Amino acid sequence: MTTHILLVEDNALLRRSLAFNLERAGYRVTTAVNAENALAFSHRDPPDLVLLDIGLPGMDGLDALPHFRDQVGAPVIFLTGRRRQLDEALGLELGADDYITKPFDENVLLARIKAVLRRAKRAAAPTAAPEETPLIVGDLVIDPAAHIVRLNQEIITLSPREFALLHALALDAGRVVSVDNILARVWGAEYEGQPQVVYVHIRWLREKLEKNPNQPQRIITVRGVGYRLQSGERS
Repeated sequence: MTTHILLVEDNALLRRSLAFNLERAGYRVTTAVNAENALAFSHRDPPDLVLLDIGLPGMDGLDALPHFRDQVGAPVIFLTGRRRQLDEALGLELGADDYITKPFDENVLLARIKAVLRRAKRAAAPTAAPEETPLIVGDLVIDPAAHIVRLNQEIITLSPREFALLHALALDAGRVVSVDNILARVWGAEYEGQPQVVYVHIRWLREKLEKNPNQPQRIITVRGVGYRLQSGERS
């Protein structure tokens, strides 16, 4: 199985360059611009390693590290342009697995990644990803652990992206989720400004979940804002 790296970096140019080089090196890469979205990604698709920028908007890397350590269980390498001595002391004290200061040689980063992954494999037997409780919205059940969706006890076949979209809406069932939020949580930072992919996948979900996709009762459009998943009926 291809090693999955979660890259959390708010600098778009650096993020794209790193993602490209990591993929070229044979890794599967998920990107996020902030820690909040990265944590949402990691619960749905657990990474084998996290590259975490310290200077993030909102929750910074130092604050996010305990969440990745305790909830996700993946090793973390800090990326930072701050004063090395200060951040290294704080980061390693909190439990980071390694540390690299910008600017850095990407070959050095790749070597650090391999070393951290080797240490992780030599550690105690791998811990399974935290079990996720099925989400229930009326007669709709989304089971992240089994990657199964049931509607009125009937299994509904969804593509991985459709499942991720429905799961994101179900996590905030009854509340409006903005298109930008959906893009960040389901597609990643590189899809910023491309709302059409959300519109298309919402349409596909409605065709599978709604009695009448043209008059949806389950996935509701809140015009100018986003979408709300609510309890609906399907006869």
